[in-house]
Amino acid sequence: MTPKVLGILNVTPDSFSDGGCWMDVECALERALEMVRQGADAIDIGGESTRPGSLEVSLEEELSRVVPVLEAVRGKIAVPVSIDTRRSQVARAAAALGATIVNDTSALVDDPELAAVIASERLKVILMHRQGVPLTMQEKPRYSHVIAEIREFLCQRIDYCVSVGIPRENIIADPGLGFGKRLVDNYEIGRGLEEFRSLGVSLLIGASRKSFTGAFDDSPPENRLPASLAFVSRARSVGVEWVRVHDVAETVTYLSALAAIEDPVLVEGGKS
Repeated sequence: MTPKVLGILNVTPDSFSDGGCWMDVECALERALEMVRQGADAIDIGGESTRPGSLEVSLEEELSRVVPVLEAVRGKIAVPVSIDTRRSQVARAAAALGATIVNDTSALVDDPELAAVIASERLKVILMHRQGVPLTMQEKPRYSHVIAEIREFLCQRIDYCVSVGIPRENIIADPGLGFGKRLVDNYEIGRGLEEFRSLGVSLLIGASRKSFTGAFDDSPPENRLPASLAFVSRARSVGVEWVRVHDVAETVTYLSALAAIEDPVLVEGGKS
């Protein structure tokens, strides 16, 4: 199974990889259009960095970053729009502007009102596991059994979503690579992805450019594509439905080549 590609569009000054790149609304629109041309299946717009060590921004600041971009892309891209937020007010504003997915790094823990917005607006939701809060989550994270603990947390959050009226088919689970995880934890999650299939919902993996993908060569974020693609390949091998990436063109080409190796019909009529 070839996973769908969720293209990252951070309209923040401080995201770990592309902070400051897309703060201008026209630049953000052009980037969104470019990712769609490159084959993105959805675009994930975020106005608050949740990188390790990041501070929470005000509601007003987050809205001021994302609303103009949501207005700009509305009607101009033919793929779903996801809003990367932990706040019900931001999700409600995004839904009014056409967003159909909420990507919450707290799995609906940080804002108790967010679940009601998702249910009432009939949105899809990405529930991500995170140990701790962004400011301190990488300060000595600890697990006894990392996969079992993450799976249990996600199971509880899925059950909660269903209990408040969010259909199971609208739920996507993300084990939260890099969010309160040690280097060894991230690679153990990669090895054990099959164990999350028991959750009974779609899965998403977001390894793109994160620090653990630079562990082998100390590469900066913009040079971490090789290890990022290793996680994409692993996700594909176990049927993960979504991958969240910065490098859309390269990821789409990589996945297309893997699919073509398995099915020669896909390359008929292509270049020799």
